[in-house]
Amino acid sequence: MRLHLVLGDQLSHSLSALRDVDSGSVVLMAEVMSEATYVRHHKKKIAFLFSAMRHFCQELKARGVTVRYVTLDDPDNCQDLVEEVRRAISATGAGGVVTTECGEWRLASEIASWTEQLGVPVEIRDDDRFICSIADFQDWRRDRKQLRMEYFYREMRRRHRVLLEEGDLPVGGQWNFDADNRKPPVAGLKGPKRLSHRKDDTTKAVLGLVEDRFSAHLGNLQTFHFAVTADQAEAELQQFIDEILPNFGDYQDAMVRGEPYLYHSMISAYLNAGLLLPLDVIRRAEAAWYEGRAPLNAVEGFIRQILGWREYVRGIYWTEMPDYAERNHLEARRALPQMYWTGKTDMVCMAAAIGDTIEHAYSHHIQRLMVTGNFAMLAGLNPAEVSEWYLAVYADAYEWVELPNTLGMALYGDGGIMASKPYAASGKYIDRMSNFCGGCHYDPKLTTGRKACPFNALYWDFLDRNSEKLARNPRLSNMYATWRRMDPFKQDAIRKHATQVLETLETI
Repeated sequence: MRLHLVLGDQLSHSLSALRDVDSGSVVLMAEVMSEATYVRHHKKKIAFLFSAMRHFCQELKARGVTVRYVTLDDPDNCQDLVEEVRRAISATGAGGVVTTECGEWRLASEIASWTEQLGVPVEIRDDDRFICSIADFQDWRRDRKQLRMEYFYREMRRRHRVLLEEGDLPVGGQWNFDADNRKPPVAGLKGPKRLSHRKDDTTKAVLGLVEDRFSAHLGNLQTFHFAVTADQAEAELQQFIDEILPNFGDYQDAMVRGEPYLYHSMISAYLNAGLLLPLDVIRRAEAAWYEGRAPLNAVEGFIRQILGWREYVRGIYWTEMPDYAERNHLEARRALPQMYWTGKTDMVCMAAAIGDTIEHAYSHHIQRLMVTGNFAMLAGLNPAEVSEWYLAVYADAYEWVELPNTLGMALYGDGGIMASKPYAASGKYIDRMSNFCGGCHYDPKLTTGRKACPFNALYWDFLDRNSEKLARNPRLSNMYATWRRMDPFKQDAIRKHATQVLETLETI
């Protein structure tokens, strides 16, 4: 008999580690403090995973599977995953362990040593819930000088026959409809009301446990809203396909104060925990276009996030680690300001994005990339600290998806492996794509002076202080030409104002 280990982000009945579970098998699931605290995870993230794990355990038991489930408050809990595996082997007499490859390098490295530590064979199976295996990604990237997501995405579209016409041509005549998906918010733009799931006794018990054991962590559990079963996640997906997807494309880059969700799907936490499967989601979105229920720009943009970005960042992570986590191409060293944990700042855009994060363990991708991430890059914040923050505060964050998106996309810390240029923008971008700037203490039209938007001086100062590494980038040539044409006195004023901003990050 072997022990079948299921981790907290592996809550799929199709999981490879469960493939040959029978009446004589034992499945191990464990809530352990070491996994809940290796970064200071958001309370809602911990509560979501613990509740989803407990519900998944109930589903397995209803199918006749024997489950050894260790709760966090079990007095015999070792609070360490390998020790709980060791204890389960001793209690059951298991002659080996079966598990599915995990999503983070630190844990994968530990599991790779378990055979020696535990004295029994440990079989690590591929995670075939992903559309592109790690081996397939390595084949794709071999001999490529540039690893652009767009070309990977097209290959995935062809391989899995997604939104294709005869001759492997994209429906609509083009692969990417990004140009149609950058509309600024119109006045009064509001997202639809989202589903609210009843909290059963299992979830209530978890909420009490998390509040008791993680009281110092970020977040408020009184507004807990997550789906915690596959059925509930399916209901949220169905609402998105039916009611929200048609407007997703137009407003996927828009930001509105007090509207954290707008027309975004909010299913990433469920995909990353295994409650939904990516290819199923893609087929459902694809069908919505074929049936005339959603426009192509919306459907293609949504599918690209899953079939393109999600699979691509996982491939980058597993082919670049472990050195990838240590990269700091722009040599950014400044400490993460406290406002990232409190949301207290006079910059309305930062207060809104961080406030949504604190409240919901969520903010949508443009807020993450072009507000909190953009500011971190412009200010030269330490990539390791920024990455740890992103990993801690979002319910959908696991290192395989968080690190490339933060280090590579938001911070340009990998030197261009993921992005062809830094995603740097001044306050003018935020003013165009949001309603944050109206009523803000700072003016997005000003670059220097007491009322100047901090993004503006930081933008030009970022380009100036990183010119040795960035000036030859052809996609930045226009901006560097503009900088060089500026009056030297104006350049100096910008540098001085940027220095002042950086010296007062805790109070701006």
